[in-house]
Amino acid sequence: MLKHFVLFLFIICANLAQAQSFSEKRTKPEQDSIKKSAFLKQLGNGFFPTKYLNFDLRYLIKYNQYEGVRTGLGGVTNDDFSEKYRINSYVVYGFRDHRFKYSIGGGFRLAEKTNTWLNLAYTDDLQETGSTKFLTDKRFFQFFEPRLLNIDLFHKHITKSIALEHQFSNKLLSETELAASKIEPTYGYNFNIDGNSFTNFDISTAKIALQWNPFDVFEVDEKEELKKVKDGYPKFTLQYTKSFNDVFKSDFNFSKLDFRTIYKIGNEDDAFSEITLVSGIANGHTPLTHMYHAYPNNITKETILQRFSVAGLNSFETMYFNEFFSDKFATFQLKHFIKPFNISKRYKPQLVLITRYAIGDMKNPERHQNISFGSLKKGYSESGFEINKLLFGFGFSFTYRYGGYHLPEFSDNVAFKFTFNVSL
Repeated sequence: MLKHFVLFLFIICANLAQAQSFSEKRTKPEQDSIKKSAFLKQLGNGFFPTKYLNFDLRYLIKYNQYEGVRTGLGGVTNDDFSEKYRINSYVVYGFRDHRFKYSIGGGFRLAEKTNTWLNLAYTDDLQETGSTKFLTDKRFFQFFEPRLLNIDLFHKHITKSIALEHQFSNKLLSETELAASKIEPTYGYNFNIDGNSFTNFDISTAKIALQWNPFDVFEVDEKEELKKVKDGYPKFTLQYTKSFNDVFKSDFNFSKLDFRTIYKIGNEDDAFSEITLVSGIANGHTPLTHMYHAYPNNITKETILQRFSVAGLNSFETMYFNEFFSDKFATFQLKHFIKPFNISKRYKPQLVLITRYAIGDMKNPERHQNISFGSLKKGYSESGFEINKLLFGFGFSFTYRYGGYHLPEFSDNVAFKFTFNVSL
């Protein structure tokens, strides 16, 4: 694996050198064609563009409680390489678990008009237990991912997948995926079904996801191309997952249905509110790896100062990691953004009022052995505020936990953290 990593580094470096050489020979008109705004947009999406390959900035460096420092390289070919084919890959290394993780994949376009792509991938990596990803999500990139710092519950997976992207219209996108995975939790866990105990398992799934943005606004630009000029709300995402027993040696039969909607009220240049509703339900023999958490982001430490970290974008700041798991849940989040304080042209801190609520339950918690967790059937509540962009994108947040899961010690209900907001 080390030889493959070195070879990957050599290819990347060679590509960079070629890109630099090419850029030095460009004529002035060619240089003028590359606008600064387009370059910043690529960076904002998490890519550093070169001639044929866009480097993926997500893999440069991260940190979590299981891998420690995680670093590597990744990239995807761009339209200069081919408009009909693409190759994407990454290699990373965890310095605490001393293990390489990687993915290699590619795709080819079946129909230009509907932006239909067929994609193949082979991935050997980690995934957070209880997390759910929507296939149709736009590529999500943050310069800094605060929740990742404190996550310690991961499972290893080796996944082979084939997926079909299809655009029914500018406002309705779909993706379908067939995948076979070998799952191995990195923590002591037994899944007990009818007297059979599983410490690792195979899962074969079919997924279909729909992203519907009915209120997005599009216009035809000077090149007679249709471009989105305004994000409309609400937005809706729906995903159905079905696991098949005995297909490619799969061990379990279960299904999941996930839903999310996001709604914004008001103008982002003034005061506005953002509402996010997420829900999910799992039926059948579903292992903990594929259950739901409620986006916790609090470390299990004794004092407020020991728990001091960085607040997430949509996480429950007072909920401790691995405190709750559910086979059905719903979360509601309301953020009200006060109009930024116009202290100067460049210094405009902003106050955000926040309230969050989660509810959930689990049918057969006794199936999940060697791990303790609670339910959310009493309803979980927290509220607080953020003051963002005080200095170099940093701010701070204060959140308080109350209601059905209020804790006896006052300090255990409090989360005081940094915030970090940077946009290009």
